[in-house]
Parts: sequence; structure tokens; C-alpha cells
Amino acid sequence: MKKPILRLGLFCLYAIVSKGYSQTNLSESLPYIEVNGYAEKEVIPNEIYIGIILRERIENKEKISIEFQEKQLKESLNTLNIPISNLSMADANADYVKVSWQKRDVLTKKDYQLKVGNATTVGKVFQELEKLKIQDGYIDHVSHSSIDSLRKLVRIEAIKAAKDKSDYLLNAIGQETGKALIVSESENSTIIRQDIARMPNKTLSAISGVTLYESLDKIPEIEFQKIKLSYSIYTKFSIK
Repeated sequence: MKKPILRLGLFCLYAIVSKGYSQTNLSESLPYIEVNGYAEKEVIPNEIYIGIILRERIENKEKISIEFQEKQLKESLNTLNIPISNLSMADANADYVKVSWQKRDVLTKKDYQLKVGNATTVGKVFQELEKLKIQDGYIDHVSHSSIDSLRKLVRIEAIKAAKDKSDYLLNAIGQETGKALIVSESENSTIIRQDIARMPNKTLSAISGVTLYESLDKIPEIEFQKIKLSYSIYTKFSIK
């Protein structure tokens, strides 16, 4: 009685393996086409992050505190109609102040990040920083408020481009695109990021991605490079 059961078990195992092997061969033997789809989009940044460093300094033998400079900075932001909530510590996990020695005095500094919405406001901010004698201002990075939605849109356009390419290539030989067998994304997204080195206000025009038009007694006109989003989608379609 045991031998027939053993033979039946071996037969079932053989049948399962054979079926799986046949399905694999069938999948690999299906006619297919491989194509790449590409899409890109450029947008003007509407989120510009300015790094600002306040440093204690000595003027006429008197120490100008960070608290006093911060108060002045916030007053200036109010005059520019920039919400104070847009000003934050550059690193929430950092110490409140960083200490360094200079001429026997302990001078402190504090790093901030200010978010503004356009290049014109950036010019106004740097003008105010100059009035307040704040030398450490720089463009940290730029972004867009709808960056995630834009990424999704470009991805969709890329895979549509792949499907369209497959369609017209196969139509040329009288065949049709079937189901997608493989979809693989290759991100070539480039977000223009300014030089994050702490650069003084006067060197703003030297920052990569920024064009500065200066004129005496006027707010500097600044142009930012557009944010370029690009995606490439590899696809493998079956052929009907």
C-alpha cells in the first residue's frame, strides 16, 4: 500500500514542476517589444529659501546682540509683508547658539531660514539685510509648492510616451501593443539648487542658477533658473 502512495506523490510533484516550467517557457516565448518613454517639464520656482546668519558684533565698543538683530529682522520682514512664520531656525535640532572666540569676547551666532515666494521678494530681502548690516545671507535652495504633483504628472507623461512609441512602431508592421509586462522608472530629475556655501550678500550674482541685475539705489532684479523635472520609463509590452 505504501509504494502506490509514493508513486502518486512523485507523479504529482512531477506534474507541478512540469506545469510551472511550461508556463515559464510560454511567458518567455511571448513576442514583446521594449521601448523607453521620456518626458520633462520646467517650472518657475515659487519657494525660495534664504539662509541668514545673525552674528553678535562689536560696534563702537558695544556688543550688538543676536536678540536685537532678530527683532530688527522681524520688523523688516513685516514691512515687506512677509509672515514671521516663514522665518525659522535653519536646524531645529541644533543648539540655540554657536559659540566662537574672537578678541577675548564670546561671540555667538544663530542660523535662520526664510521662505519667500518669488525673485522680487528675494531682492527686497537682501536689500533689507544690507541695511541691517547682516552680511551672511545666501540662497539655500529653491523648490515649488506643487512639486509632488508635478513629479507625478511628468511620470504619467513619460509612460504615455512609451505606450505611444510602442503603438506607432507596431502599427507600422501591422501589429498591436498588448499588456505591459515590465515597467521600470529611471529618474533624471534635476532641481536647481543654489550653492549652499554661506556666501555674503555681495556675491549673490556669483551663485549658480541666479542672474542678478543690479542698479544703484534700486531693488536688485533676480532671475532663477527654472526647475527641470525629467523622467525616463522603460517598458516591455507583449505583442497581440
